[in-house]
Amino acid sequence: MSRKTLDTEKLSPEAAQAIANFHGNVISEVSNAVDSNRIVVVGMAMNPFVKKAKNVLEDAGIQFKYLEYGSYTSKWKERLAIKIWSGWPTYPQVFVDGKLVGGFQETKKALETGKISKA
Repeated sequence: MSRKTLDTEKLSPEAAQAIANFHGNVISEVSNAVDSNRIVVVGMAMNPFVKKAKNVLEDAGIQFKYLEYGSYTSKWKERLAIKIWSGWPTYPQVFVDGKLVGGFQETKKALETGKISKA
């Protein structure tokens, strides 16, 4: 099931180009990390749910790659680009084996059900 997004036919060439280039370096960094690490946590400083997600993974003895983009007062455009790319509206964003699991609650549940375990 997908959420509805604007059809690409409804984008001007200029808008499509602006979207494609919006913090492309950040998207490349996150995408490369997701492709080359089993578990990736994308977060921001000062967010308690990012800290909780990292803690539950660490407590379970699970290694992960952590990428941090600013805090509540910085790098909001970079985080917006990641949200647009992933479709996930909040942080953290946790990826396992190349797939977005979700945020803290979804990560905690995946650990409890064994969907995330030591490799």
